[in-house]
Amino acid sequence: MATDVTMPRLSDSMEEGTVLKWLVDEGGEVKRGEALVEIETDKANMTYEADTDGTLIEVVAQEGDTLAIGEVIARIGEAGEAKGGGDAEEDAGDEEEEAPKDEGGEEESSEDAGEGKEAEGEEAEEGAVAEGEDSSESEADAEGDGSDGDGAASEEKQEDAEAATATATKERTDAGSNGAGADGERVKASPVARRMARELGVEIAQLDGSGPGGRIVKADVEAAAKDGGGKAEPEPERGEAEPAAKDEESQEQKAEAEPKRSKGEAGAKGEVEQQELTRLQQIVSRRMAESKATAPDFALSLDADMTLAVELRNRLKEVADPVPSYNDMVVKACALALREHPRVNGAYRDGKFELFSRVNVGVAVAADDALVVPTIFDADTKSLGQIARDARGLIEKVREQKITPPEVSSGTFTISNLGMFGIESFTAIVNPPQAALLAVGALAKKPAVDESGRVVARDQMTLTLICDHRILYGADGAQFLARVRELLEQPLSLAL
Repeated sequence: MATDVTMPRLSDSMEEGTVLKWLVDEGGEVKRGEALVEIETDKANMTYEADTDGTLIEVVAQEGDTLAIGEVIARIGEAGEAKGGGDAEEDAGDEEEEAPKDEGGEEESSEDAGEGKEAEGEEAEEGAVAEGEDSSESEADAEGDGSDGDGAASEEKQEDAEAATATATKERTDAGSNGAGADGERVKASPVARRMARELGVEIAQLDGSGPGGRIVKADVEAAAKDGGGKAEPEPERGEAEPAAKDEESQEQKAEAEPKRSKGEAGAKGEVEQQELTRLQQIVSRRMAESKATAPDFALSLDADMTLAVELRNRLKEVADPVPSYNDMVVKACALALREHPRVNGAYRDGKFELFSRVNVGVAVAADDALVVPTIFDADTKSLGQIARDARGLIEKVREQKITPPEVSSGTFTISNLGMFGIESFTAIVNPPQAALLAVGALAKKPAVDESGRVVARDQMTLTLICDHRILYGADGAQFLARVRELLEQPLSLAL
């Protein structure tokens, strides 16, 4: 019996996912644990592995389709097993629907009925043409006998009849295009490809599909439109109304074919180019807006003297590989302080405090115009060297888009560092539902007063803690931040 493959929940905040690429063709063998499909989530692009052995007998969700969590995207079963409802789902949203084939000959009867309707449409069209010709002839006679006003009215009626004939021909042609091949069989194409073919004026029956089983996909239509191939041939002109109608339709198609980038009218600011957000950017925008609107936050800042930390790192360069960065030291210091201040390692949810037993520190990483926060699990129990290795591995995975679902979820605290860009201090938005976030500024030499009262240059770093006031109060945040500074200014405790 076939097993449904549903859209998985690949992160704690994921609500829907977009199928980016199927890694196994329809009809191919699938093994448990083998990469099956690439899915775009609210965190990053991730690979989902098959959870059973068998054959991929049906691909329900095509590349580019977005589905909610739990919806069926494919089916895995035994080789030769029939598809389960795949045809109906494949053609969902199309203007035309095929009747299912059976042994009783229902398919033939439906085809006969379709041919009958088409014949009736042709007869009606011919009748309209004949009526238009008779009407024009009688009106021409009347023009010869009557006044100029009657002649003008007859010309308008003739133009209306010709326009109606052209419109009927156009509708009948459009209804038949992009739906069937030259031999009358329905073209195997995804709903997205069919819709795009209609919008771009591409004759889909003339294309060769590159998808599973020869299916025509979105990329095939885009390539045909770009190369100028597969274009529907224009109908012969009938009167003066049809060219105008085609010009209007062509303009509408051009407007609909560019939904992602559009330019507004040039004004005082020049031309305006509008860009649609990627799905990841949409999710980040929505969550940040929700956090800012629902979490009353406040910020605390202080400077940490990093002089001894700089000396420690210079010594570690001789023995450690990789050498821990200053951000790794901040991660370790925060992890130890979180263990001592459990409420900072918690969350506010539904009128209750949630205090977590594990200290999982997330590190914000910029990737492809979006923000991803991979997690260093149990950072309080790991050595500084292990944190350095874990952080570098996670950052590399994010940039190569190989990050896995567990590595971007279950964080209890977040660190965001813009010091490498020369930013001395900044505030950020709390990553919901976490209680706080630490913003780390640049490490730079600043004037400081030593114990003897002299002004000297010291390596200092500005730390800003953003707190959710529903769970943390000023004293809670101040004590935590002071402990982080203490650990950084005495860095030998971080190396133990």
